[in-house]
Amino acid sequence: MENSELQKSLLEDQDPFKEILGQEAIKKSVKSALLADRHIILVGPPGIGKTTLAKNISHLLGSKSPFIRVQGSPDLTVEDLLGDIDPVKALKFGPLSLEAFTKGKVFKADKGILFFDELNRCPEKVQNALLQVLEEKKATIGSYDIDFDIDFIFIGTMNPEDSSTEKLSDVLLDRFDLVYVAYPENIGIEKKIVLEKGKKFDNLEFKDTLLQTTISFVRMLREDKNIEKKPSVRASLGLYERAQSNAVIAKRTAVKLEDVKEAVVSVLSHRIRLKPSVKYLQSPAEYIKHQFEKNILDSEVLEEKKGDLL
Repeated sequence: MENSELQKSLLEDQDPFKEILGQEAIKKSVKSALLADRHIILVGPPGIGKTTLAKNISHLLGSKSPFIRVQGSPDLTVEDLLGDIDPVKALKFGPLSLEAFTKGKVFKADKGILFFDELNRCPEKVQNALLQVLEEKKATIGSYDIDFDIDFIFIGTMNPEDSSTEKLSDVLLDRFDLVYVAYPENIGIEKKIVLEKGKKFDNLEFKDTLLQTTISFVRMLREDKNIEKKPSVRASLGLYERAQSNAVIAKRTAVKLEDVKEAVVSVLSHRIRLKPSVKYLQSPAEYIKHQFEKNILDSEVLEEKKGDLL
Protein backbone atom coordinates (compact mmCIF):
# COMPACT_ATOMS: atom_id res chain seq x y z
CA MET A 1 0.00 0.00 0.00
CA GLU A 2 1.45 3.33 -1.04
CA ASN A 3 1.60 5.68 1.92
CA SER A 4 4.24 8.40 1.90
CA GLU A 5 3.47 9.37 5.50
CA LEU A 6 4.13 5.81 6.66
CA GLN A 7 7.39 5.56 4.72
CA LYS A 8 8.56 8.90 6.09
CA SER A 9 7.84 7.83 9.67
CA LEU A 10 9.63 4.51 9.22
CA LEU A 11 12.78 6.15 7.83
CA GLU A 12 13.11 8.82 10.52
CA ASP A 13 16.02 8.49 12.93
CA GLN A 14 13.74 8.42 15.96
CA ASP A 15 11.98 5.21 17.00
CA PRO A 16 8.58 5.01 15.24
CA PHE A 17 7.39 2.35 17.70
CA LYS A 18 7.72 4.32 20.92
CA GLU A 19 5.05 2.35 22.75
CA ILE A 20 7.12 -0.84 22.48
CA LEU A 21 9.99 -0.98 24.97
CA GLY A 22 13.04 -2.93 23.85
CA GLN A 23 12.51 -5.51 21.07
CA GLU A 24 14.86 -3.63 18.71
CA ALA A 25 15.39 -6.57 16.34
CA ILE A 26 11.62 -7.09 16.06
CA LYS A 27 11.02 -3.40 15.36
CA LYS A 28 13.65 -3.48 12.61
CA SER A 29 12.03 -6.53 11.03
CA VAL A 30 8.59 -4.86 11.08
CA LYS A 31 9.98 -1.66 9.54
CA SER A 32 11.67 -3.66 6.79
CA ALA A 33 8.47 -5.59 5.98
CA LEU A 34 6.31 -2.46 5.89
CA LEU A 35 8.75 -0.58 3.64
CA ALA A 36 8.63 -3.54 1.25
CA ASP A 37 4.80 -3.37 1.27
CA ARG A 38 4.53 -6.81 2.84
CA HIS A 39 1.71 -8.26 4.93
CA ILE A 40 2.81 -9.40 8.38
CA ILE A 41 1.92 -12.04 10.95
CA LEU A 42 3.26 -11.37 14.44
CA VAL A 43 3.96 -14.77 15.98
CA GLY A 44 4.25 -15.34 19.71
CA PRO A 45 2.45 -16.15 22.96
CA PRO A 46 -0.26 -13.88 24.41
CA GLY A 47 0.57 -10.79 26.42
CA ILE A 48 3.85 -9.73 24.80
CA GLY A 49 2.73 -6.60 22.93
CA LYS A 50 1.60 -7.86 19.50
CA THR A 51 -1.63 -5.83 19.60
CA THR A 52 0.19 -2.77 20.93
CA LEU A 53 2.66 -3.00 18.06
CA ALA A 54 -0.16 -3.24 15.49
CA LYS A 55 -1.89 -0.19 16.95
CA ASN A 56 1.41 1.68 16.95
CA ILE A 57 1.73 1.02 13.20
CA SER A 58 -1.76 2.46 12.66
CA HIS A 59 -0.68 5.71 14.31
CA LEU A 60 2.05 6.07 11.69
CA LEU A 61 -0.57 6.09 8.92
CA GLY A 62 -2.26 9.16 10.36
CA SER A 63 -5.60 9.69 12.07
CA LYS A 64 -7.62 9.55 8.83
CA SER A 65 -6.55 5.99 7.98
CA PRO A 66 -8.85 3.29 9.38
CA PHE A 67 -7.69 0.64 11.83
CA ILE A 68 -10.13 -2.27 11.64
CA ARG A 69 -9.84 -5.16 14.06
CA VAL A 70 -11.07 -8.70 13.44
CA GLN A 71 -11.06 -11.20 16.29
CA GLY A 72 -10.33 -14.68 14.98
CA SER A 73 -12.78 -17.31 16.21
CA PRO A 74 -14.31 -20.60 14.94
CA ASP A 75 -17.67 -18.91 14.29
CA LEU A 76 -16.24 -16.13 12.10
CA THR A 77 -17.79 -16.22 8.62
CA VAL A 78 -16.76 -15.08 5.15
CA GLU A 79 -19.70 -12.66 5.24
CA ASP A 80 -18.24 -11.06 8.39
CA LEU A 81 -15.08 -10.33 6.46
CA LEU A 82 -16.28 -9.43 2.97
CA GLY A 83 -19.89 -8.41 3.55
CA ASP A 84 -23.35 -9.63 2.69
CA ILE A 85 -26.60 -8.70 0.99
CA ASP A 86 -29.03 -6.84 3.24
CA PRO A 87 -32.46 -8.49 2.70
CA VAL A 88 -34.38 -5.25 3.34
CA LYS A 89 -32.27 -3.31 0.84
CA ALA A 90 -32.45 -6.24 -1.57
CA LEU A 91 -36.26 -5.95 -1.65
CA LYS A 92 -35.99 -2.24 -2.30
CA PHE A 93 -33.12 -2.09 -4.81
CA GLY A 94 -32.93 -5.66 -6.14
CA PRO A 95 -30.87 -8.62 -4.85
CA LEU A 96 -27.87 -7.97 -7.11
CA SER A 97 -27.76 -4.19 -6.79
CA LEU A 98 -24.74 -2.60 -5.17
CA GLU A 99 -27.09 -0.66 -2.90
CA ALA A 100 -28.17 -3.94 -1.30
CA PHE A 101 -24.60 -4.88 -0.41
CA THR A 102 -23.36 -4.22 3.16
CA LYS A 103 -19.59 -3.98 3.33
CA GLY A 104 -17.63 -6.26 5.67
CA LYS A 105 -14.52 -5.43 7.65
CA VAL A 106 -12.15 -5.97 4.73
CA PHE A 107 -13.73 -3.07 2.85
CA LYS A 108 -13.83 -0.88 5.94
CA ALA A 109 -10.05 -1.30 6.20
CA ASP A 110 -9.42 0.11 2.72
CA LYS A 111 -6.43 2.51 2.73
CA GLY A 112 -5.69 1.56 6.32
CA ILE A 113 -4.89 -1.48 8.45
CA LEU A 114 -6.78 -4.73 8.84
CA PHE A 115 -5.64 -6.16 12.17
CA PHE A 116 -6.56 -9.84 12.39
CA ASP A 117 -6.02 -11.01 15.95
CA GLU A 118 -5.46 -14.76 16.35
CA LEU A 119 -5.64 -15.51 12.64
CA ASN A 120 -5.20 -19.23 13.23
CA ARG A 121 -8.42 -19.41 15.24
CA CYS A 122 -10.61 -18.80 12.19
CA PRO A 123 -11.95 -21.66 10.04
CA GLU A 124 -10.36 -22.74 6.77
CA LYS A 125 -13.18 -21.22 4.72
CA VAL A 126 -12.39 -17.76 6.10
CA GLN A 127 -8.68 -18.28 5.46
CA ASN A 128 -9.44 -19.13 1.83
CA ALA A 129 -11.52 -15.96 1.46
CA LEU A 130 -8.42 -13.92 2.27
CA LEU A 131 -6.28 -15.40 -0.50
CA GLN A 132 -7.59 -13.28 -3.39
CA VAL A 133 -7.65 -10.09 -1.34
CA LEU A 134 -4.04 -10.49 -0.20
CA GLU A 135 -2.65 -11.56 -3.58
CA GLU A 136 -4.64 -9.46 -6.06
CA LYS A 137 -5.93 -6.59 -3.87
CA LYS A 138 -9.40 -7.41 -5.17
CA ALA A 139 -12.47 -9.09 -3.70
CA THR A 140 -15.19 -11.00 -5.51
CA ILE A 141 -18.46 -11.05 -3.61
CA GLY A 142 -20.94 -13.91 -3.78
CA SER A 143 -23.34 -13.47 -6.71
CA TYR A 144 -21.71 -10.29 -8.04
CA ASP A 145 -19.67 -10.84 -11.21
CA ILE A 146 -17.42 -7.80 -10.67
CA ASP A 147 -14.30 -7.39 -8.58
CA PHE A 148 -13.98 -4.71 -5.93
CA ASP A 149 -10.59 -3.04 -5.54
CA ILE A 150 -9.28 -3.07 -1.99
CA ASP A 151 -5.91 -1.98 -0.57
CA PHE A 152 -4.73 -2.21 3.02
CA ILE A 153 -1.92 -3.41 5.27
CA PHE A 154 -2.76 -6.77 6.81
CA ILE A 155 -1.29 -7.40 10.25
CA GLY A 156 -2.17 -10.73 11.81
CA THR A 157 -1.20 -12.39 15.06
CA MET A 158 -1.02 -16.02 16.01
CA ASN A 159 0.00 -18.06 19.00
CA PRO A 160 1.81 -21.19 17.74
CA GLU A 161 1.50 -22.86 21.15
CA ASP A 162 -2.31 -22.87 21.08
CA SER A 163 -3.32 -26.43 20.15
CA SER A 164 -7.02 -25.55 19.81
CA THR A 165 -6.50 -23.50 16.66
CA GLU A 166 -6.78 -24.19 12.93
CA LYS A 167 -3.61 -24.92 10.97
CA LEU A 168 -2.83 -22.13 8.54
CA SER A 169 -2.45 -23.45 5.02
CA ASP A 170 0.90 -23.12 3.25
CA VAL A 171 -0.87 -21.18 0.49
CA LEU A 172 -2.07 -18.56 2.97
CA LEU A 173 1.22 -18.37 4.87
CA ASP A 174 2.98 -17.75 1.58
CA ARG A 175 1.24 -14.34 1.44
CA PHE A 176 2.96 -13.15 4.63
CA ASP A 177 6.23 -12.37 6.30
CA LEU A 178 6.37 -13.79 9.82
CA VAL A 179 7.85 -11.72 12.65
CA TYR A 180 8.55 -13.64 15.84
CA VAL A 181 7.83 -11.60 18.96
CA ALA A 182 9.44 -12.64 22.23
CA TYR A 183 9.24 -11.78 25.92
CA PRO A 184 11.12 -8.67 27.12
CA GLU A 185 14.85 -9.21 26.70
CA ASN A 186 15.80 -8.43 30.29
CA ILE A 187 14.29 -7.64 33.66
CA GLY A 188 15.06 -3.92 33.32
CA ILE A 189 12.81 -3.60 30.26
CA GLU A 190 10.04 -5.68 31.84
CA LYS A 191 10.17 -3.59 35.02
CA LYS A 192 9.87 -0.42 32.94
CA ILE A 193 6.82 -1.86 31.13
CA VAL A 194 5.19 -2.73 34.46
CA LEU A 195 5.81 0.73 35.90
CA GLU A 196 4.54 2.50 32.76
CA LYS A 197 1.51 0.32 32.02
CA GLY A 198 0.47 -0.87 35.49
CA LYS A 199 -2.11 0.76 37.73
CA LYS A 200 -0.57 2.79 40.54
CA PHE A 201 -2.18 3.49 43.90
CA ASP A 202 -1.70 6.94 45.39
CA ASN A 203 0.46 7.29 48.50
CA LEU A 204 1.60 3.67 48.34
CA GLU A 205 5.25 2.67 48.15
CA PHE A 206 6.42 -0.34 46.14
CA LYS A 207 10.14 -0.67 46.82
CA ASP A 208 12.39 -1.39 43.86
CA THR A 209 13.92 -4.41 45.62
CA LEU A 210 10.50 -6.02 46.02
CA LEU A 211 9.44 -5.19 42.45
CA GLN A 212 12.68 -6.73 41.16
CA THR A 213 11.96 -9.89 43.17
CA THR A 214 8.35 -10.05 41.94
CA ILE A 215 9.26 -9.77 38.26
CA SER A 216 12.21 -12.12 38.70
CA PHE A 217 9.82 -14.83 39.88
CA VAL A 218 7.68 -14.50 36.73
CA ARG A 219 10.77 -14.59 34.52
CA MET A 220 12.05 -17.63 36.42
CA LEU A 221 8.81 -19.49 35.63
CA ARG A 222 9.38 -18.84 31.92
CA GLU A 223 12.64 -20.77 32.19
CA ASP A 224 11.09 -23.60 34.21
CA LYS A 225 11.47 -26.91 32.33
CA ASN A 226 8.25 -28.23 33.92
CA ILE A 227 6.08 -25.47 32.41
CA GLU A 228 4.73 -25.66 28.84
CA LYS A 229 2.65 -22.49 28.76
CA LYS A 230 4.68 -19.56 30.08
CA PRO A 231 3.39 -16.54 32.03
CA SER A 232 3.41 -13.35 29.96
CA VAL A 233 4.09 -9.73 30.85
CA ARG A 234 0.43 -9.55 31.89
CA ALA A 235 1.41 -11.83 34.78
CA SER A 236 4.03 -9.32 35.93
CA LEU A 237 1.49 -6.51 35.59
CA GLY A 238 -1.09 -8.53 37.49
CA LEU A 239 1.24 -9.25 40.42
CA TYR A 240 2.29 -5.61 40.57
CA GLU A 241 -1.31 -4.37 40.69
CA ARG A 242 -2.72 -7.07 42.97
CA ALA A 243 0.11 -6.72 45.49
CA GLN A 244 -0.74 -3.03 45.74
CA SER A 245 -4.43 -3.85 46.20
CA ASN A 246 -3.58 -6.25 49.02
CA ALA A 247 -1.50 -3.59 50.75
CA VAL A 248 -4.32 -1.05 50.47
CA ILE A 249 -6.82 -3.54 51.93
CA ALA A 250 -4.39 -4.15 54.81
CA LYS A 251 -4.21 -0.35 55.30
CA ARG A 252 -0.45 -0.22 54.80
CA THR A 253 1.52 2.58 53.16
CA ALA A 254 4.04 0.21 51.56
CA VAL A 255 3.73 -3.09 49.71
CA LYS A 256 5.25 -6.08 51.50
CA LEU A 257 6.33 -9.52 50.33
CA GLU A 258 3.24 -11.07 51.93
CA ASP A 259 1.08 -8.93 49.61
CA VAL A 260 2.80 -10.50 46.61
CA LYS A 261 2.53 -13.97 48.18
CA GLU A 262 -1.24 -13.59 48.60
CA ALA A 263 -1.60 -12.75 44.89
CA VAL A 264 0.66 -15.30 43.17
CA VAL A 265 -1.80 -18.19 42.92
CA SER A 266 -4.70 -16.01 41.77
CA VAL A 267 -2.60 -14.19 39.17
CA LEU A 268 -0.35 -16.99 37.90
CA SER A 269 -1.96 -20.42 38.24
CA HIS A 270 -4.24 -20.07 35.19
CA ARG A 271 -1.48 -18.45 33.13
CA ILE A 272 0.73 -21.53 33.12
CA ARG A 273 0.32 -25.08 31.85
CA LEU A 274 2.38 -27.85 33.39
CA LYS A 275 3.96 -30.62 31.36
CA PRO A 276 2.15 -34.00 31.57
CA SER A 277 4.89 -35.47 33.76
CA VAL A 278 4.10 -32.87 36.42
CA LYS A 279 0.44 -31.94 36.09
CA TYR A 280 -0.79 -35.32 37.36
CA LEU A 281 1.24 -34.87 40.54
CA GLN A 282 0.48 -31.21 41.27
CA SER A 283 -2.14 -28.68 40.24
CA PRO A 284 -0.92 -25.38 38.75
CA ALA A 285 -1.96 -23.61 41.97
CA GLU A 286 0.03 -26.02 44.12
CA TYR A 287 3.03 -25.75 41.81
CA ILE A 288 3.04 -21.94 41.85
CA LYS A 289 2.71 -21.84 45.64
CA HIS A 290 5.53 -24.35 46.10
CA GLN A 291 7.85 -22.54 43.66
CA PHE A 292 7.24 -19.19 45.33
CA GLU A 293 7.97 -20.60 48.78
CA LYS A 294 11.04 -22.45 47.54
CA ASN A 295 12.60 -19.74 45.36
CA ILE A 296 11.46 -16.55 47.09
CA LEU A 297 10.41 -17.10 50.70
CA ASP A 298 13.09 -19.67 51.54
CA SER A 299 15.83 -18.49 49.21
CA GLU A 300 19.15 -17.87 50.90
CA VAL A 301 20.06 -15.56 48.05
CA LEU A 302 17.32 -13.15 49.17
CA GLU A 303 18.10 -13.45 52.86
CA GLU A 304 19.99 -10.16 52.91
CA LYS A 305 17.10 -8.36 51.21
CA LYS A 306 14.31 -9.66 53.42
CA GLY A 307 14.52 -6.64 55.68
CA ASP A 308 13.32 -4.56 52.74
CA LEU A 309 10.78 -7.13 51.55
CA LEU A 310 8.96 -8.14 54.71
